[in-house]
Amino acid sequence: MDKLKMSKWLSAVLGSLMAPLAFGDNLNQANTAWIMTSTALVLFMTIPGLSLFYAGLVRVKNVLSVLIQCFAITCLVSILWLVIGYSLAFSEGNAFIGGLSNFMMAGVLEDTLSGDIPESVFAMFQLTFAIITPALIVGGFAERMKFSSMLLFSGFWLLLVYAPITHWVWGGGWLGELGLLDFAGGTVVHVTAGVAALTAALMMGSRKGFPQTPMPPHNMTMTVTGAGMLWVGWFGFNGGSALAANGDAGMAILVTHVSAASAAFAWMCLEWSKFGKPSALGAVTGMVAGLGTITPASGFVGPGGALLIGISAGVICFNATIFLKQKLGVDDSLDVFPVHGVGGALGTLLVSIFASRALGVFSGQGDGLGIYDQFFVQLIGVIATGGYTAVLTFVLLKSIDLAIGLRVSDEEEVQGLDINQHNERGYDN
Repeated sequence: MDKLKMSKWLSAVLGSLMAPLAFGDNLNQANTAWIMTSTALVLFMTIPGLSLFYAGLVRVKNVLSVLIQCFAITCLVSILWLVIGYSLAFSEGNAFIGGLSNFMMAGVLEDTLSGDIPESVFAMFQLTFAIITPALIVGGFAERMKFSSMLLFSGFWLLLVYAPITHWVWGGGWLGELGLLDFAGGTVVHVTAGVAALTAALMMGSRKGFPQTPMPPHNMTMTVTGAGMLWVGWFGFNGGSALAANGDAGMAILVTHVSAASAAFAWMCLEWSKFGKPSALGAVTGMVAGLGTITPASGFVGPGGALLIGISAGVICFNATIFLKQKLGVDDSLDVFPVHGVGGALGTLLVSIFASRALGVFSGQGDGLGIYDQFFVQLIGVIATGGYTAVLTFVLLKSIDLAIGLRVSDEEEVQGLDINQHNERGYDN
């Protein structure tokens, strides 16, 4: 075989081998594969991660109620997202809400793209965020809300609170245009969930016997298992928000891990110092605080900044939890507001500081970023999303309470939601 024939033969072989990797119509297969993987990781965060984390924290008579609430929310939100939620969040509309051009996901076909990935993959990735946000709120009213009321609240909250705020920040709305930096959901997910949980806890009142009667977690093994799943799944949550398999995704994963580890260690040390012993509950709660706090900053800061953000999350969220429950007596059952609400707001504000190149080793990619101007934008984002969430959540809960009632009876609460709401037990006697 002469050199010319050999060259043509090699070209044909290499071409056939590379054909599956070729991009068509600007589709990036590497990015697509990564976002599909991230989608699975984020869904994994809710079922089973958050489900097990929350289920272990409640009393034994309510373990199934929390598991089925997270599972049912996953089903309900998936249907609503298909019908109208995705369209309200991401289709072209105005500064406050999207339109109806993607009603029933019209126009989302096999060959339609969002950037350089299939729009179906983008819509599904965003759906997993829409699922976990109302599921987080469950921790604020755990062990006392009717299952029917929970479903009504979660469905309407998704459409009236989550979808509009998502549009504000990520869908071309006014906060995005203002320049708010929220890489993976500090405002969209954590501030909204935290404020909604606090509003629900205040409106519904404490669990029967709180705070006089101790209400320790019934199964810390389950909680630690769920926490581990959350930690791993969060790599898809933050890394996937780059919407590409690139350096931004890699750095987001690195800073996510650093923040989680440092926050968990800081919380554990504070608890050790204050109460004489470190606890598994403190360590995993600190980890979640670190994850929530780094979320808005994960695409903008470096590892040094992540270390300081994580330590700040551990210290501030630890003290916020003690203040809310022990000083104010608010029964946010599973500490959603002090961990997610405070953490999400803290991380959103700290973006303006730790994204600045002026901080050297602690900085991120914010070249030319004006700290004070950006801090003001971030503050507006926190206040706007938190205020809107509080008002709409109050209206929703009040309306549902007037219509069918929010809370189970005292007798049903004493019996436990597993039996009176679902006619099942979590464990055999």
